[in-house]
Amino acid sequence: MSQQERVGILAGGGPLPARVAASVRQQGREPFLIGFQGFVDEALLRPYPHAVMRLGAAGTILRALRAQHCRELVLIGPVKRPSWRALRPDAEGMRLIGRLGRALFAGDDGLLAAIVRLLEEEGFRIRGAHEFLTPSCCQKGAWGRIQPDEQALADIKQAVHILSVMGPLDIGQGCVVQQGLTLAVEALEGTDAMLQRCAALRQEGAGGVLVKMPKAGQELRADMPTIGPTTLVNIAEAGLRGVAFLPELTLVLDADRCIEEADRLGLFFYGLGEESPSGD
Repeated sequence: MSQQERVGILAGGGPLPARVAASVRQQGREPFLIGFQGFVDEALLRPYPHAVMRLGAAGTILRALRAQHCRELVLIGPVKRPSWRALRPDAEGMRLIGRLGRALFAGDDGLLAAIVRLLEEEGFRIRGAHEFLTPSCCQKGAWGRIQPDEQALADIKQAVHILSVMGPLDIGQGCVVQQGLTLAVEALEGTDAMLQRCAALRQEGAGGVLVKMPKAGQELRADMPTIGPTTLVNIAEAGLRGVAFLPELTLVLDADRCIEEADRLGLFFYGLGEESPSGD
């Protein structure tokens, strides 16, 4: 690898792009970030070489990545799908959009997979954010002090079934079930907004559970389910009792802090495995 090569990071919103950049640098390599205008928090990018560009300025983006000798790319951070009018693609953007074809009208998974393929055809190697961030523990069962009880395990099993059925339809990565009743399924609003909805839907009795898991065929290099300390706070505020997830297919941010928050808030933080309700 040439010493001039950098890891390119196509950055949407939230703190993850900067975390990936920090991890890249800790591994002895240099990042170059392109933040998408209107989505990225530029203040978080300032410690690193970066540029902020329109999502539709594909030609400028590709030229910048190549000028910085970026052969490896990470796509990280949420970006809402813009309207055609808001996108305003440049000439290169028009060419690439034409190559995306029907994927433009597919769900998020289909579009992301098509974008990954297109970038690979343009000569880039696409890496997942989880390849650079510190790997999480893949422990099955409770990560903290709190164990899900029988009712919670039944709700977890129901939520896993719902996500398994809805996954092929490209609908969400999260589901909340309380005492067998489905309170919410994550859609375009994301997990945090879904949890806010749940606070008003909570039923009497034992609180519900959140399950996060990828959809069937999901392009994990571009969109891996993510849980962090803030997720635990939002779960508690929604009146839920905990979260279950597939540890090997979930990006857990600050795992130690997540466990501390779960214990502090009295929540279970539960890794699904073959022996768990996720099994057939």
